Formats: sequence, structure tokens, C-alpha cells
Amino acid sequence: MPNTQPVPDTVPAGWSGSTDTKSTDFRGPQTASEVTIHLDNVLPALESLRSQAGRLSDWGTELAHRLLSGQRLLAAGNGGSAAEAQHLTAELVGRFDAERAPFSAISLHAETSALTALANDYGYEEVFARQVRAHGRAGDVLILLSTSGRSPNLLSAVRAAGERGITTWALTGAGPNPLADACDQAITVDAIAANAQEGHLIAVHAVCRAFDAEVARRAGPRTAADGAKP
Repeated sequence: MPNTQPVPDTVPAGWSGSTDTKSTDFRGPQTASEVTIHLDNVLPALESLRSQAGRLSDWGTELAHRLLSGQRLLAAGNGGSAAEAQHLTAELVGRFDAERAPFSAISLHAETSALTALANDYGYEEVFARQVRAHGRAGDVLILLSTSGRSPNLLSAVRAAGERGITTWALTGAGPNPLADACDQAITVDAIAANAQEGHLIAVHAVCRAFDAEVARRAGPRTAADGAKP
């Protein structure tokens, strides 16, 4: 959602940076407390994911079936969620742990010339939807990451995927939320936004773990090494 709060563009009044480059003790009691609170808040995110371990496993297994059959993964997010989505596609095109064939996975936000052209010509709400219509085929998977679950451009992408027979998965913050409701399946991380986003990285790695295990099980040594279909 658009930020309607005033955004400061200067440092706070009365703030002055230290010029003492020899001092290394910048930690105050309040800072230490905030860090501890942040780390404690990771635990609810992890427990939320643990309760959905079965779905994470199913996603990895299903994704292996689809990609081994020649389908493709499309992924998208905004801001930090874009980084997490791109992390997932990098693991599939590259590798997670062991050596294996590369698989087709595209982060829609990473094509900067297309992204900026589409934003300029059609508005930011359509930057992912139009790419889904261009790249997606029936049987592909579109995974969308969002801590709020309310991004208009991701919701537009879900609608475009529905037109093409593309399966949609959402990885969001706490539910219910519009994106989780709109997609075929969703994993919602019940935590505050920053910790939910950290949970998304754990979820991405868990999906990759299941994906690699299924590829190895189905493909065998020859297909895992050279990409041949089972």
C-alpha cells in the first residue's frame, strides 16, 4: 500500500554524528534491547513455518515435477520481497546444494528495462501482469512474495495467471490477506513484517531442499547430472 505518512528527508533535528573515529562503543542499552526483541520475534516466524512444513514440502515436490516436465517458475515481489523471490530463482537456475541440472525460473522484477518500460507505459500495477502474459504458459507456477499481501501489482499478476492456466502460490506475512486469498495456495508467516520476511528466506530454502530431494529421487544420476527427462 502507498505510504501516506510524511517521510523525512533530513536527519533528526539536534542529531550530530560523532567525529571520534577511535571510539568503537556505539551500543546503548536501548539499542541492545531492540536487537534482542528483534531476535526473539524470529521465533514466532519459525514456528509458523514449522506448522506448515507439509505444504513447504509439497511445493518443492510439485515444483520438481513441473520443472522436470519442462514447465517454468515465475516469481515476483516488491522491495525486500523481490530480493527473496530472486533468491529462489537463483537457487533453481544455479544450484542449492549438490550439482544438478539447471531449471527455468525467472524473477519478473529483475528485467529492469522491461520493468521500467511497463511502469512508464501501463502503470506500476501492471508491471508483473503483462510479463506473466508474455512468459507464462499453462502448467507453469507463479510464486508471489509479499509481507503485507496487499500489493496491487501482485494481485494483478494473479489475475493474469488465471487467464493463462498458471498455478499461483503466495508467500506472505500474517493472514488472512488479499494475496493469500487470491492464489491457489498460500503460506502465511504469522509474524511482524521484518521477521515474516526473514521467514520467507527460510521458506525458500525449505522449498529448495524438498525440490532437490525430489529431483534426485525421480531423475536418478543421469538426469540429475545432464537434465534429461525421466
